Amino acid sequence: MAAYSLHSSYSLLSSRSSTASPTLNTCTVQHPRAALSRLHMLLHSAAVSALLYYRISNLVRGDVPLLSWGLITLSELIFTFVWTLTQAFRWRPVVRAVAPENLPGDENLPGVDVFICTADPKKEPVVEVMNTVLSAMALDYPAEKLAVYLSDDGGAAVTMYAMKEACGFARVWVPFCRRYGVKTRCPEAFFSSFGDSERELLLHGDEFKEEEDKIQTKYEHFKRNVEKAAELENDVNDDRPPHIEVIYDNKNNEGTMNNELSKLPLLVYVSREKRPSRPHRFKAGALNALLRVSGVMSNAPYALVLDCDMYCNDPTSAKQAMCFHLDPKLSDSLSYAQFPQIFYNVSKNDIYDGQARAAYKTKYQGMDGISGTVCAGTGYYIKKKALYCSPNQEDEFLREPQKNFGYSTKLIDSVSSLNRKSANDQRDNLLDDATVEEAKKLASCTYEQNTKWGKEIGYSYDCLLESTFTGYLLHCKGWKSVYLYPDRPCFLGCTTIDMKDALVQLMKWASGLVQVGLSKFSPLTYGMYNMSVLQSMCYGYFALSHFLSVACFLYGVVPQLCFLYGVPLYPKVTNPWFAVFAAVFLSSMGQHAYEVFSSDGTMRTMWNEQRIWMIKSVTACLFGCLDVLMKYIGIAKSNFRLTNKAIDQQKLVKYEKGIFDFQGAKMFMIPLTLLVLLNLGCFVGGVKGMIGGGGGGVAAAAVEMFGQGLLSFYVLCLSFPILEGLVPKIGK
Repeated sequence: MAAYSLHSSYSLLSSRSSTASPTLNTCTVQHPRAALSRLHMLLHSAAVSALLYYRISNLVRGDVPLLSWGLITLSELIFTFVWTLTQAFRWRPVVRAVAPENLPGDENLPGVDVFICTADPKKEPVVEVMNTVLSAMALDYPAEKLAVYLSDDGGAAVTMYAMKEACGFARVWVPFCRRYGVKTRCPEAFFSSFGDSERELLLHGDEFKEEEDKIQTKYEHFKRNVEKAAELENDVNDDRPPHIEVIYDNKNNEGTMNNELSKLPLLVYVSREKRPSRPHRFKAGALNALLRVSGVMSNAPYALVLDCDMYCNDPTSAKQAMCFHLDPKLSDSLSYAQFPQIFYNVSKNDIYDGQARAAYKTKYQGMDGISGTVCAGTGYYIKKKALYCSPNQEDEFLREPQKNFGYSTKLIDSVSSLNRKSANDQRDNLLDDATVEEAKKLASCTYEQNTKWGKEIGYSYDCLLESTFTGYLLHCKGWKSVYLYPDRPCFLGCTTIDMKDALVQLMKWASGLVQVGLSKFSPLTYGMYNMSVLQSMCYGYFALSHFLSVACFLYGVVPQLCFLYGVPLYPKVTNPWFAVFAAVFLSSMGQHAYEVFSSDGTMRTMWNEQRIWMIKSVTACLFGCLDVLMKYIGIAKSNFRLTNKAIDQQKLVKYEKGIFDFQGAKMFMIPLTLLVLLNLGCFVGGVKGMIGGGGGGVAAAAVEMFGQGLLSFYVLCLSFPILEGLVPKIGK
């Protein structure tokens, strides 16, 4: 019998029940926000144009110091360029909502493969990784249509052991969650203080309490076993053959488990081959290996990609994503549905801006209104077919399949079947040894040779930020994406809680994105040709905004030195042109305040964002730009920096108290320390010079140097926590 496509099956099902298809999702344009933003664009651009006219006209006349004015004009041109790119996010912000109750029945839902990647049990605690695995196994989705794959790029024996232990615990944990409707399906979170409120709501008498106590006891036993194993053996093996093991085959659900509550998804451990002499392509290589391995095992048409520390906080996330993927109006061109990264350990003060409010509550919604948001690297449901072809060109790479996908006929068959896969297509038998052996070949480090994997197929190898860059290429091909910010976070992770980890992570992002911005794939050249102007401007912001570090560095040096030596860079307070500079500053602050307050932020949020933005600009972003420069001239080579996700209790205490922790960040602190101390010295010296000024007197000096003095004082206020952390006497 001919198989219907997923969307044809859904349309047929809908037409039987009603003449009009039920609404699966809604998209609402935020008209007031868009209108205010466009008005601000007009007024602010007029003020900025006047400011640049003042700067350039004075430089042309030659009646100002050429070096200092030239440098400050350069920095203001950079600020203007990046601000212009930012306006694309504000043009058409949208908010989406879903209606999972309108989805077809479970028997008509498509399959979903969950991809979880880990690389080092020392930096990514094994218990935390297993909690992510357990939360994925407990998703509210038909077990026979769900598969969970863990890619262990460290090849650690403890990870394999922990997977088996986690599977054993899942046999009691998953039925417990389903029986009582538990929403927090990460056991560590459920049994912690984060789950107190939910446990109180779930109290259904003595039976629930007794079972909860039993489950908690078993979880503590599982946790102790894994932690003890990690203490004994947590070494990484970077010279190893491929190892793939089916920990649990969901075909065992049939016949042996009649209870729907007890069914478990397919669970597979994947450790791809690694050899020191062969490139392994970091996380992109791991994801491509998972695509191939899952293709011959479960071959679901959709995949959920998760960081190993980003657990499933809402079990309905898969069905929420399907509200977009199964919508006939969107499905043909939809590549992925992105959810925000929310962190459970963000403190009330949030001194490192771990919540990334500007990204997830402003920029992503703005991008969503113009064909789709950037891919964040975790928490997204992607259509596998989008990684293999362009929209409506399913057979694009199947004309020469072996040249494109490699020599595995099983893999080629699995890719071609994605085009005609029915929601009811399922494996008939248990995964046999032959399938596992085929999967091992697909996970070898030589399989991709002379193929288009990492070039035109799968996740791209041209950038270390594999998901972000691949999402960009998908948009260039014509694919679209959607962004959903639900009331209950679908995924929760652990944010960095010290300066070193925050800056190392940002430096990695800055280096990768700047490299894209300066490559043949630059959003302002390649992107402009392949996507809308507004969308390419958004990607241009992500790729090139890190050059603000140069502007911030100049603004942290030139005005301060000029203030010290009495060289004016700004008009006198009595000069009408001073109003232009004041208008630009106040306009920028006003826009920031509006976005913060409209997204449930506070004045403290606004201040913390400005402070950490300044710190990151002259440290991680600056080093990211320098890293790209060193790669171009051959001094450095591409290197994947794994963020440390192990929690240090002493650092956690400091973070929760709002105290900056600079331990281990000495390299980043060099430019920051120099700039802060320079600003302090120049402010004190400049004020002293004004008080003891020449014939004009204090008032005349204050009128002339007010702008620079105010700027220096503002930077000094932002810098106080740095001084407190770096100068022991101030700290005391």
